[in-house]
Amino acid sequence: MTTPVVIGVGQVSERLDDPGYRGRSPVDLGADAARAALADTGADPAAVAARVDLVAAVRQFEASAPGAVAPLGASDNYPRSVAARIGATPRTAVLEVVGGQSPQRLVTEAAAAIAAGEVDVALVVGAEAMSTVRHLLTAVDEADRPDWTEHVGGQLDDRGLGLETFIVPEQVEHDVLAPVLQYALFEHARRARLGLSREAYRRDMAELFAPFSAVAARHPHAAAPTERTVDDLATPSVDNRPITDPFLRFSVAREQVNQGAAVVLAASGVADELGVPDDRRVYLHGHADLVEPAVLDRADLGASPAADGAVRHALELAGIGIDDLGTLDLYSCFPIAVRVVTDAFGLAADDPRGLTVTGGLPFFGGPGNDYSTHAIVDTVTALRARPGTFGLVGANGGALHKYSAGIYSTSPAPWRPGDDLAAQKEVDAVHARDAPGTVSRADGDATVETYTVEYERDGRPRGGVVVGRLHDGGRRFLARVAPDDAATLDLLAASDPLGQPVQVRSGPQGNRVTRPG
Repeated sequence: MTTPVVIGVGQVSERLDDPGYRGRSPVDLGADAARAALADTGADPAAVAARVDLVAAVRQFEASAPGAVAPLGASDNYPRSVAARIGATPRTAVLEVVGGQSPQRLVTEAAAAIAAGEVDVALVVGAEAMSTVRHLLTAVDEADRPDWTEHVGGQLDDRGLGLETFIVPEQVEHDVLAPVLQYALFEHARRARLGLSREAYRRDMAELFAPFSAVAARHPHAAAPTERTVDDLATPSVDNRPITDPFLRFSVAREQVNQGAAVVLAASGVADELGVPDDRRVYLHGHADLVEPAVLDRADLGASPAADGAVRHALELAGIGIDDLGTLDLYSCFPIAVRVVTDAFGLAADDPRGLTVTGGLPFFGGPGNDYSTHAIVDTVTALRARPGTFGLVGANGGALHKYSAGIYSTSPAPWRPGDDLAAQKEVDAVHARDAPGTVSRADGDATVETYTVEYERDGRPRGGVVVGRLHDGGRRFLARVAPDDAATLDLLAASDPLGQPVQVRSGPQGNRVTRPG
């Protein structure tokens, strides 16, 4: 009777131009999502809340970087602030590490604790109010801004940032920390492997994301519910300006959102006691959580063995194949995050099942680390409407650093622990076998493995990043174009530098690449 089961899901949102816009804080959005999830169980919400003994929260973006400060204040115990608003007094409160993998990872972890008899009812919750924060900081007088500070205290398992493999010295030295830079490097590495021109690859990204925008256009909680054509997404414009090559604005996650989501899980016996109807129950059939090494230590910068392995292991645990899925939601902060899975499994951009249930991060919205909680909510809702079918949630964290996968269905299934350790060894073996050596200080002739160009808001290139391979030994290095080196920046921005020769020199400011000769 300790089989874990999802019994309730809920999500909320608000846009600045909505009638009745309230400017809710992350705690209030999370609490409203939790209330919706409690009501969704079909049982007495107060009775369910009274049995919650674990609240596991997704970390807000404003607490996801070293030294970050919430500009309007925040709770010192986010999960207990949410719990207090819904009448729950959990024994355990958790604040998870940084990363978009965290919602699925927390659901898997809560399910394991329930199966072990350690937890009766668990709430996984997260929310972001980034759009409201920006509005209040830019359009509201300081004296009229709210103070969201809450001193709650109590037990809290704050797991910290978990950035050990996200931030490495070479990336700090060369200022290659922003996700939009790292993912751009991955995109061009994939383009190199496929042998596509810049124009063809930009269209490939647009063909992938156009169906996502169509889903978002129908979603009541989408931050940007506008359907975009392939031409809309592939063509630079005032609204769709270049960000970093190859990304235009419409192809990257939209973080200016106000969204919250929650999932309630319970032991099947407790669900019986609470009177949860059978038609509300959805089971976690398969799951996996895997990680990649630091960016420069990977075998192929345009692939992710961890994403491939996590989805594959979750499917094997569930006893099904990719063709048996009825719904999919593949994390979509950038196109490459989707492509590392579609490439591995041979999925087409126009797969009739669709690759998202929400509309994806550029269109539905990218609420910090919490996007996949919304994906789980929509997956559970879709599966209830189609009993017996299976749904995949693929959740990515960092710069393709961490991947968590979950397979859901209304069909009852016992808890299966899985073997992430064995699956992780397979991932590690790929990199140990195929990754090139790296060098922090690089000097000599080299070849461009991948690259990106940063753009000003007016479309002018302002910086360039290269991952290269030294001709002597093939070791991989990270480098920048010097700020005053217009010729090399032009090589990156105006031509196709993939596979082209460059020279690299190390110095006090790190490695610098230049055109040869």
